[in-house]
Amino acid sequence: MQIPAIPANEIERLHVLRALAILDTQAEERFDRLTRIATRMFNVPIALVSLVDTNRQWFKSCMGLQVSETSRDISFCGHAILGNDTFVINDASKDPRFLDNPLVTAAPHIRFYAGRPIRTTHGFKVGTLCLIDSQPREFPARDIEDLNDLATMVESELAAIELATMDELTDLSNRRGFIMLTEKYLNYFSRHQLHASLVFLDLNDFKIINDTYGHDEGDRALQTFGKALKQMGRSSDIFARLGGDEFVILLACTREQEAHIVTQRLCNHLDMIRQQLRQPYKISFSQGIVEFDPQQPKSVDQLLLEGDTMMYQLKKASAALMGK
Repeated sequence: MQIPAIPANEIERLHVLRALAILDTQAEERFDRLTRIATRMFNVPIALVSLVDTNRQWFKSCMGLQVSETSRDISFCGHAILGNDTFVINDASKDPRFLDNPLVTAAPHIRFYAGRPIRTTHGFKVGTLCLIDSQPREFPARDIEDLNDLATMVESELAAIELATMDELTDLSNRRGFIMLTEKYLNYFSRHQLHASLVFLDLNDFKIINDTYGHDEGDRALQTFGKALKQMGRSSDIFARLGGDEFVILLACTREQEAHIVTQRLCNHLDMIRQQLRQPYKISFSQGIVEFDPQQPKSVDQLLLEGDTMMYQLKKASAALMGK
């Protein structure tokens, strides 16, 4: 059995997937409608909207299958997101990549598979719309076109979710998306007695960048900062732009002291970017770090308020020292 390779942009791809705040949510008619249409249009017993997470593929819509997820290692969709076109297996029992795959040798006894990658508005392949049959079959060009049309409809629904939960400029979660996703994380941390740290970030002298170099350059500075967050982070962390020049990070399984190390690494990374891009200005930030204690859990709103207050106090103290 061939285990699917990991995409080159895996860390960013996972951040975009998590930012959608769609994993482990309830079934929705707008997606179920499309998989129902797919089973009828192609006369297959199974059609899925599959999202490829770190170690699993999770089904946002699942027609004809009784499970909500399977391991990514044995997934066909993990292979499908590596390419740009529809991934077709006519008879998995004769394909050396899949003939001994548990999904082939046992239920649902996959023989035919066709999966068209689903992309976000910025081109990240987060999953597939896929068809499965227990009988081998051909899949001509006309069928590929029809599946592509349905997948485009799935992408339109994801785009609507992106508008509601993601910041268009930086490709990070927005405030709404961050709160939705962080609430799930905090519930998990509380149940399993895990610590975490919230880091509230505010860019220093951002108004000066806008006033001196223009708002287009200010937007590029925000994009550079957002990209730096994703590059320095782990797939288990959550990053968001709350609005304006305010950002926030939730660091999973991280104590306050470790969070300070992370922010120092971020400072160093921003300095390296400045040298590489020859930026005429420095991107720096003030921070407020609040630790989440599972023994005394706090809400997302409480953590944000405490982080904002701490950041402001430290920023004010720093300005006083510099005589500003």
